[in-house]
Amino acid sequence: MHYTQNNAPLYEAMINFRQNRVVPFDVPGHKGGRGNEELTEFLGKNCLKADVNSMKPLDNLCHPVSVIKDAQELAAEAFGAASAFFIVNGTTGSVQAMIMSATKEGDKVIMPRNVHRSAINALVVNGAKPVYVNPGVNNKLGIPLGMSVADVEKAITENPDAKAVLINNPTYYGVCSDLKAIVELAHKHNMLALVDEAHGTHFYFGKNMPLNAMAAGADMASVSMHKSGGSLTQSSILLLGPNVNAGYVRQVINLTQTTSASYLLMSSLDIARKNLALNGAEIFDKATKYAQYARCEINSIGGFYAFGSELIDGDAFYNFDKTKLSVNTLDTGLAGIEVYDILRDEYNIQIEFGDLGNILAYISAGDRALEIERLISALAEIKRRYSKDKTGMFDHEYINPIVSLTPKKAFFSSKEKMELEKCDGQICGEFVMCYPPGIPILAPGEKITKEIISYILYAREKGCFLTGTQDMEVNTLQVVVEE
Repeated sequence: MHYTQNNAPLYEAMINFRQNRVVPFDVPGHKGGRGNEELTEFLGKNCLKADVNSMKPLDNLCHPVSVIKDAQELAAEAFGAASAFFIVNGTTGSVQAMIMSATKEGDKVIMPRNVHRSAINALVVNGAKPVYVNPGVNNKLGIPLGMSVADVEKAITENPDAKAVLINNPTYYGVCSDLKAIVELAHKHNMLALVDEAHGTHFYFGKNMPLNAMAAGADMASVSMHKSGGSLTQSSILLLGPNVNAGYVRQVINLTQTTSASYLLMSSLDIARKNLALNGAEIFDKATKYAQYARCEINSIGGFYAFGSELIDGDAFYNFDKTKLSVNTLDTGLAGIEVYDILRDEYNIQIEFGDLGNILAYISAGDRALEIERLISALAEIKRRYSKDKTGMFDHEYINPIVSLTPKKAFFSSKEKMELEKCDGQICGEFVMCYPPGIPILAPGEKITKEIISYILYAREKGCFLTGTQDMEVNTLQVVVEE
């Protein structure tokens, strides 16, 4: 059968399956919801009836040969990729599949240090060595930017044996590097170009967007469909260029991905891809207009700075994702995390995250004009009610790491618990990060310094949600015991 972007092969197969009224003597044990009334009442009968097991009419994600294969091929076509894989363990799974397909133990991979924890987790598992490129930093905003092409070239020149270069496109804050130039540099030196596009699904479908990975000639890209793409949480797509062995990548994905893939997640990917292919330009035009309007209104309040394209410099801030509503809060005397908490607790407004100096409101076509106005009004009132002297505010978000051991060696080494304030000079054996955004403050194998300890203490005091440590209160850290 010839499919077009108007089709959703897996979703259509699910509808046919439901109409056949098959008697289920397989898993899941809730049997279409009949075995768990409370769950069925909560999620709905249609949801539970769609929560099925792999079978011949519905294909198998581990080895797709029919409707899942067709759905993945349509996704590849829609995104301009040579092939695509549905991922049901999040874009974490996509990022880790990229790194584990491109490298093995001892291989080097060049990456910005402001990567999501999933990238460094992959190095903990497979033993590859990170070569960090420190991102540009905007000290006024206190945020890490993209990578400078010159810095990537320096890293490549100093590490000609590296196997791959990983690029964020965009960062959580919406900042883009010169993707095309970095991809070309990687290929010129026989390295793979891997792109984390967790926050860039819309680059493939919106008009006047920053360049997407496949258009830039990248080898692999992780696309978080559940963020701006409209699929269910945890569903993702891994895109491949023409020079990558798709069969091997599938084998790598199957090392860690479940053999009981959720048909709810996979169907949502199929339906979301169809929606983006048919309506994406309109959807993201609406989101961009909302974000641009909010940016303008928030900047008229004073105190808050909703930054955007005016910061483009042709280097580490090469381009900007206009759908991102990133707002610096420092001139109000409030940390981003404090504004985040006030918005939720006082105004019933849940934004994406707050860090030490910024907040991010995630804007999509699912938002409504009234809600945008409500956010703007809340920020104006917060400024009036809560702003204070900004003296003593922490003025930067990024600290250059000192890497002493590979993440794998440090994570699996002998470790001991040490009080946080006494850890200066030690090698960290675990992660410390504010989540979201999930960019590690410390990763396994990095040296702990007084500056990092001060940063962690300040983040904890301001109410950041610190994760990654064995000690849930983050009063102590696991440090490497020298053997």
